[in-house]
Amino acid sequence: MTDFDVYAESYRETGQRALTLSGETQEHFARGRIGFLKTCLAAMPGPSNSVLDFGCGVGSSISLLREAFGAERVVGVDASAQSLKIARHRHPTAQFFLPDEFDVHEQIDLAFCNGVFHHIAPRQRPAVMDSIARALRPGARFALWENNPWNPGMKYSMAQCAFDRDAIAVSAPSAVRLVRAAGLRILSVRFMFIFPRMLRVFRWSEPHLARLPIGAQYQVLSEKLPSP
Repeated sequence: MTDFDVYAESYRETGQRALTLSGETQEHFARGRIGFLKTCLAAMPGPSNSVLDFGCGVGSSISLLREAFGAERVVGVDASAQSLKIARHRHPTAQFFLPDEFDVHEQIDLAFCNGVFHHIAPRQRPAVMDSIARALRPGARFALWENNPWNPGMKYSMAQCAFDRDAIAVSAPSAVRLVRAAGLRILSVRFMFIFPRMLRVFRWSEPHLARLPIGAQYQVLSEKLPSP
C-alpha cells in the first residue's frame, strides 16, 4: 500500500491536483464533511469532549474537529511517522500516535475517519476497525467517510491522485458490514458532494438527496452500544 511518508510534505498539493474536476479545494470538502457530521449529531446530542481523527495525516482536520465539537482532547492516529511529525508541529496541544502505539480503551466520545480504509488491505481492515471500536466509550459515535466507487467523478479523481492509484475502493455496503462486524450499531448512511462547483447553484438540494448513492463520498455514522 502507499507509503505516505513520501507524500507528507506534498500531501496538500498532490491531493489538490486530483480535485481539478470538482473545481473545489480540499478545505471545502474537509469543512463539508465535518459540518455535515455536526448537523447529523445535533439531532442526537451526546458528549464530544474527546475526539479521535483516525488517519489524521498531517493534521488538516484537527482544528476543524476541535472547533466544531468543542473537544477538550483531540487524538490523531496515522501510519505515516513523517506526517505525524508535521501534525505535532502544527497542533502541539493534540496527541498523536502511530497505529501500533494506539492502545486506548473506551476513552473516545467521537471518532472520525476520512478516506483511510481504501488504503488498508481488505484482510487487515477488520482489525483496524476493531481498534477504533475499542477506543470508543459506550454510547460514543463513529463517522466513517469513504470515497464512493459508484461515482464517476470520484473514480476519475482517484485515478489522477498519485497516492490513490493503488487504493482498493470500499463500497458503502462493504463499509456497513465492516462497521457492524466491529459491534457498532449503524445510525445512518448518507452520500454527499454531488454537484461540482460549476453546478453549485443546486447544492442546496444535496442534503435531500443524501440517501441516494450518487455523491462523491459517503458517511456511515454508527454508535457503540453500552455493554450488556
